[in-house]
Amino acid sequence: MDQILSDAALDRIFRESRTHRHWTDKPVSDVVLEAAYDLAKMAPTSANCSPMRIVFVKSPDAKERLRPALSEDNVRQTMSAPVTAIIARDLEFYELLPRLYPEDPAARSWFAGKPKAIESTAFRNGSLQGAYFIIAARALGLDCGPMSGFSNTKVDAEFFPDGRIKSNFLCNLGYGDRSALQPRSPRLAFDEACSVL
Repeated sequence: MDQILSDAALDRIFRESRTHRHWTDKPVSDVVLEAAYDLAKMAPTSANCSPMRIVFVKSPDAKERLRPALSEDNVRQTMSAPVTAIIARDLEFYELLPRLYPEDPAARSWFAGKPKAIESTAFRNGSLQGAYFIIAARALGLDCGPMSGFSNTKVDAEFFPDGRIKSNFLCNLGYGDRSALQPRSPRLAFDEACSVL
C-alpha cells in the first residue's frame, strides 16, 4: 500500500495553513531556516539546476534596508515578521551544472551565452523552488506570508548589486497570529481548473 501523509500533516501543509500578515513575537531560529532549506533543496528542478537563492532578512538593520522597497500595504506585516526571505534566482546557475548534473558534462553549454534560456530556466525553476520552500517551512511548523508588493529593482540594488542574482518574491516567516486571520478566500473547483484528456 502506498504511504501517504496523515490528515494532520496535510492540514498543516495545505488545508489549514494560511497566508499570514500578523505575527507573534516568537523568534525563528536559524536551525529551522536551514532545515526548511534542506528539505526544499531535495525537490526537483530541470537538470537539477537549483537556481534559487535565499537571503533571510532577520536583523533590525537588514529589515531597514528592505523597508524602502516595500509597498505601503506591506510595510507593517514585513517589519513585524521575525524573518523575511528574499526568494531569488541565480542567473549563473549553469556554472554549477558540472557538479549538480554530472550525468551530462555538456549541460553548461545549454545555457552559457544564451540569456533567454538562462532567464526562463532560472525564473521557472527558482519559482518552483520558492514554492517547495513554503511547503517545507509549513511542514516544520512555520507560518508563511508570501507576497509581491515590493520593488524588485530596489531589492536587487540593495541586496544583489552585482546583477547576478535577481529577486522573485518575498516570504515573511514566523509564527502567525491566528486570531487576526480573515476567512479563507474561495478556490476553484477541480472541474473549473482541470481537465483529464
